[in-house]
Amino acid sequence: MQHHYLRKYFIMGSQNCDCDPVIILQEAIEAGITAFQFREKGKGSLSGEEKITLGKKLRALCHHANIPFFINDDIELATVLDVDGIHVGQDDENLASLRAQFPNLLIGLSISNEAELKSSPVHLADYVGAGPVFATTSKEDAKAAVGTEWIAYLRNKHPDLPIVGIGGINTENAHQVIEAGADGVAIISVITKSADIYKTVSKL
Repeated sequence: MQHHYLRKYFIMGSQNCDCDPVIILQEAIEAGITAFQFREKGKGSLSGEEKITLGKKLRALCHHANIPFFINDDIELATVLDVDGIHVGQDDENLASLRAQFPNLLIGLSISNEAELKSSPVHLADYVGAGPVFATTSKEDAKAAVGTEWIAYLRNKHPDLPIVGIGGINTENAHQVIEAGADGVAIISVITKSADIYKTVSKL
C-alpha cells in the first residue's frame, strides 16, 4: 500500500450528512482527500438497494478521481461495489479469512491497544487504523480515546507499517497525529459538517 493514500482518509455514510453525500464527496475529492471509506452504518443509515445505489454513486466518483474506495466491513458489498479495499475492526471478520477471500484488495484493521496489537496478524494488513486518538461522537461504539501516545508507540514498534490515526481528529489537532508518526488522518464529521470543505481539507 502506498502510504500517501492515508494522508487525508475520508470516511462517510449518509447518516453522517445533512445534505447529499454525493455532493459532499465530490467537494471533498476536489479539495484533496486521498482515500475514501463508505461506512453506511448505525442509526439512520441506509440498507438494501438504497445502500447499494448510494455506494455505486460514491464508488464512481472515486474511480473517476483515481482515489481508493474502501468499504467498512460489509463483505457482501465488496464485490457488488468493486471496492479497492475493506476496513475491519477487531470484532469483524477474521483477517486471515478476509485476506484469503480477497487476496488483491487493500485491507485495513483497527487497533486500539496493546492487547489487540498482540492478538492481531498485523502482517496481513495493508495498514492499520489507530485510535480513537481523541474522543469522538461519530461512532456509537467508539472505545476510549488513546491519545497520540498510541500512534507513537505503534510507529516505534512497526517502523514500516502504514498507520492512519482516527477518532476526534479536526483541523486543530491533525498535526499532532502526523507529528506522532501517523502517515495520515481519518476524518468524518470535520468534513461532513464543514461549511467550507475545501478550506477544511486544506488545513488537515
